[in-house]
Amino acid sequence: MNIDYGIIGQRIKEQRCKHTLTQEKLAEKLGFSVGYISQIERGITHINLDTLSKISLELHCDITYFLTGVNVAEKNFLNGELAEIFDSMNNSQRKMLLEIAKIIIKNY
Repeated sequence: MNIDYGIIGQRIKEQRCKHTLTQEKLAEKLGFSVGYISQIERGITHINLDTLSKISLELHCDITYFLTGVNVAEKNFLNGELAEIFDSMNNSQRKMLLEIAKIIIKNY
């Protein structure tokens, strides 16, 4: 599996901007240089999990969001993926999925 550090960096930048933090402020809070934060956000530096964890704590964002683009803390985080699967099914598959869903709800 290839890791796309550019996308991870974009997600970090998105969250940093959402919290109205400059690269300078984030770097200061984490004890990193501004250049290092810039390189992470541009995908130049291959960020390690320890650093990613520190950034996620500072930005109050689950680390999985940076890696997958899915925020598991959101209540409806799977709705889009489920809708895509549902849309790709024919009517008999949809009926089968509905029956499976009813069984799951009834038993869990």
